[in-house]
Amino acid sequence: MTNLETAPAELVCDGRAEARPQTSADTSAADRPGMAAGSPAPAAPEILTPRDVPLGGLRAMTVRRTLPQRKRSFIGAWCFLDHYGPDDVAATGGMHVAPHPHTGLQTVSWLFSGEIEHRDSLGTHALVRPGELNLMTAGRGIAHSEVSTDAVRVLHGVQLWTVLPERDRAADPAFDHYAPPVTPLPDGELRVFLGSLAGSTSPVPTFSPLLGAELTLAAGAVVELDVDAGFEHGLLVDAGALDVEGASIEPGSLVYLSPGRSRLVLRAGPDAPLRAVVLGGLPLGEQIVMWWNFIGSSHDEVAAARARWQSEIGAADADADVAARAVPTFGVVPGYDGPPLPAPTLPGTRLIPRA
Repeated sequence: MTNLETAPAELVCDGRAEARPQTSADTSAADRPGMAAGSPAPAAPEILTPRDVPLGGLRAMTVRRTLPQRKRSFIGAWCFLDHYGPDDVAATGGMHVAPHPHTGLQTVSWLFSGEIEHRDSLGTHALVRPGELNLMTAGRGIAHSEVSTDAVRVLHGVQLWTVLPERDRAADPAFDHYAPPVTPLPDGELRVFLGSLAGSTSPVPTFSPLLGAELTLAAGAVVELDVDAGFEHGLLVDAGALDVEGASIEPGSLVYLSPGRSRLVLRAGPDAPLRAVVLGGLPLGEQIVMWWNFIGSSHDEVAAARARWQSEIGAADADADVAARAVPTFGVVPGYDGPPLPAPTLPGTRLIPRA
């Protein structure tokens, strides 16, 4: 999936550790579940509220974006989180995204309802269905299209990106599909699509340690999940409400939990079943520049990726010198009937990464 904003901002996202002043709440973790006695307690849960982002024209979808935002760029290597639906496709027109490029990331498609047809420049032709993972590795460059099928009446899901560490950003593009088994809980279920949780492990490869799962719980139910204490975690609430460490999270919001927790104690609200997406990963420890569908280490890398894409599709503003010397990077998406998406114009200012 893509970022269809017509005027995307260029963002410098920093995942490097920052010093945090100790407070009285940090002195002991003995009375907090999942934290070792005598060790400094992690920070309190941080609730990130979404902002609405319209994608495209009058009948285009609107998504609720919780990552990235000003106060948080990453959860592990997770760097982008859009939540959409349930949308009546008769009113919204569904999803129809022409071929477009990506670099430096992996896209994770996860649906709660609906069906999306995926095509990419590797020749992949696959369907995204509820409860099944489609993971596309962009690496040095890939192009793909996403179109909701004619059978869809309601479209509902999440679009997630993970950033590739700098050492892997020029990896070969790839595509993986996985239908995780249902892991039963006393009052709910888990589907682990990346990483490991509650005895279930996904075989899908990632470039840094990650966790991704869908959690459902009956109203009022409580679950305790053992997790990697080195991970930072996030839980996006899709339906119902969630209580974690005394914080109440409403639908659409994301709660961030800093490293140091070996167990998560999660309680569904009393009035409705809970559905949430559980994310986690080791802190990335890197800085990136993100613009449109490109991730790089600098403004120049992103600008070069845009120039290569524009030259490959013969866009009106393609640089003749780039076109003359460029080796095809993104390729053509076979089976898609229509022109590719040109890249938006880069912002007029140049972002300089912080030292």
